[in-house]
Amino acid sequence: MTAGDPPYMAGLNSAQRDAVEALDGPVLVLAGAGTGKTRVLTTRLVHLLATRRAGPAQILAVTFTNKAAREMRDRIGALLGAPVEGWWLGTFHALAARLLRRHAEEVGLKSNFTILDTDDQIRLVKQLLQAENIDDKRWPARVVLGVIERWKDRALTPDKLKPEDGGDVAGGRVVQLYAAYQERLKTLNACDFGDLLLHNITIFQRRPDVLADYHRRFRYLLVDEYQDTNVGQYLWLRLLAQASHNICCVGDDDQSIYGWRGAEVGNILRFESDFPGAKVIRLEQNYRSTSHILAAASGVIAHNQGRLGKTLWTESVGGEKVAVAALSDGEEEARYVGDEIETLQRKSFALRQIAVLVRAGFQTREFEERFLTLGLPYRVVGGPRFYERLEIRDALAYFRIINQPEDDLAFERIVNTPKRGVGDSTLQTLRQASRVMAVPLAEATWRLTETDEIKPRMRTVLRALMQDIARWRAELERMPHTELARIILDESGYTAMWQADKTPEAPGRLENLKELVTAMADFETMGGFLEHVSLVMENQDSADGDMATLMTLHGAKGLEFDVVFLPGWEEGLFPSQRTMDENGIAGLEEERRLAYVGITRARQRAFISYAHSRRVYGTWTSTIPSRFIDELPPEHVVVAEEPTPFADQGGFRGGFSDWARDAGYRLPRSGAQPPARTFPVIEGHAFEVKPRARPSSPFANGARVFHQKFGYGTVISVDNDKLEIAFDQAGSKKVMDSFVVGADKAG
Repeated sequence: MTAGDPPYMAGLNSAQRDAVEALDGPVLVLAGAGTGKTRVLTTRLVHLLATRRAGPAQILAVTFTNKAAREMRDRIGALLGAPVEGWWLGTFHALAARLLRRHAEEVGLKSNFTILDTDDQIRLVKQLLQAENIDDKRWPARVVLGVIERWKDRALTPDKLKPEDGGDVAGGRVVQLYAAYQERLKTLNACDFGDLLLHNITIFQRRPDVLADYHRRFRYLLVDEYQDTNVGQYLWLRLLAQASHNICCVGDDDQSIYGWRGAEVGNILRFESDFPGAKVIRLEQNYRSTSHILAAASGVIAHNQGRLGKTLWTESVGGEKVAVAALSDGEEEARYVGDEIETLQRKSFALRQIAVLVRAGFQTREFEERFLTLGLPYRVVGGPRFYERLEIRDALAYFRIINQPEDDLAFERIVNTPKRGVGDSTLQTLRQASRVMAVPLAEATWRLTETDEIKPRMRTVLRALMQDIARWRAELERMPHTELARIILDESGYTAMWQADKTPEAPGRLENLKELVTAMADFETMGGFLEHVSLVMENQDSADGDMATLMTLHGAKGLEFDVVFLPGWEEGLFPSQRTMDENGIAGLEEERRLAYVGITRARQRAFISYAHSRRVYGTWTSTIPSRFIDELPPEHVVVAEEPTPFADQGGFRGGFSDWARDAGYRLPRSGAQPPARTFPVIEGHAFEVKPRARPSSPFANGARVFHQKFGYGTVISVDNDKLEIAFDQAGSKKVMDSFVVGADKAG
């Protein structure tokens, strides 16, 4: 700080100061991890005000999250000593909604329009599918909505699309559905989140005078996390900045990790061509991590071709090298991490400053199990604990009803999961039968499939389910419980349900189901495993206090910890085989950016680990170390255990490809794929299902009886507790005797 500098400039390094003072024209601030980008943004805005370049109403400051917007407001308020109220500072959606309410009539809305949430959107799409007679089981509303949302992210309105652009989604009619969806929204005086920016763009393009008014109003634009913008956000910003060109975008191309939800890393890579004469300022001094951690992260990300380039450095020289450990399997990896955390605790590291960052949600299971064994408090951030996840609870309900026929709660959960058309009225009938007959729901359902209490189609559906349950239960004593678990999930249609689901969450749910079956292999029986899960679920720690953090790498962006563990660095898992298969080199480079993000979350210590083998569906599969390990600079890495068969004093360089080739792996461009495992499917088994012995009926042939649904009738045959009755109005029906009373008691 020089004499005469205002107090808000205190402590800025030279690059940060350049970014604050470069007020005119387009500016791209490439802010590496931990380089103080938020401080630059807030100080720049205050500097615009202090130099009288603009008033609060002439600055548009855009962030991605409400949390980031609040942080900016708080920091600016602290620097100015005054509250920040009514300023044009907020998220893309919040600012776009504010603009849209001023000009809603331009797109057929009123200013008091409603913004629909996801549930309302899905309900609306379901109505449209029904109106068009499109099978919503083949094309779920959520899938159709996902396609529409991706188009909106790319600023594509229905009139800009051709019918073939939707492929075979919704029978090739998804573009037509999109148009109908938009018309319906107008009728409801509503829009969804995607419309907020889309309608803004439409207004600006149709009404140059409206756009010109905002050009005069907003003299300066500030944008945070520019690398995460999608096409719609990019176009919105370009339209608003095309007059003054006073746009400052802060971001890091090396931390663009959200391509799967529409983010375009190309937006930041093209900045200089989009805004000729742009000034690019690199923030490279890191205030978070040690030099070894930064060097390790830089060594990995340097292998990406699609980047603008920068080199992080720190005045905090030294510290511990990044530890790389090779373990025999996933269980050993979890034990290693748990032991290291306990060692760190003894060295006075707080648990809340320790994080385990995984590539896929299913990986948390083994760490949760180990932490519970150790009594190590933890929290799962960004999602439920493993055994609390929807798909795991559903699968466990299937296993419970096989293991324990009297488990009514489990039966209620699975009877219509996946969808079998078992509605509330049918379920109510089953419950009533269970109460009247004093038997479990499953037994009551068996009995009702032999009568006319429920409609023929539903009887067929329920009979098929009950036969499946009986067959699976018979197999429980004849085959390994892990294999039976896989068969149950497949034959019930539960696996197929998630395979058909096109939402981004579906692949993760399928991975979790595989991990569930893998977890069962540690127990001799299905019953033993279910008992273990019950005990685990009982061990629920409070969300308060000192706890280690378990979360995904995607969820960790923007966070920092003293110590970070990065497990599962294996080909196919990280980098993700699915991502590479779907997106090729672009997918691989995004995975590498994710590795960079993971390493740079650490302030003092970083631990990377991988396993030589993993168990999938109870079968051991050999794994290959991630290529990212090969890219770590040897001088900044310490081998915690003998890491790979190729490790020697020369370090990791060249090891991945050499080892893979020597081991006989053929490596495609996107990486090696683990061998598939095929499991046998039981076919042709015809099990005779015999429910428990039934009591004799109190009614005899010729008795007059009354049934609440069918009215009065005469008993014409008796089979234990099952009656055939000739009803006066409804004809001959088979019913359970529990559902009738003597005609003399009907009043």
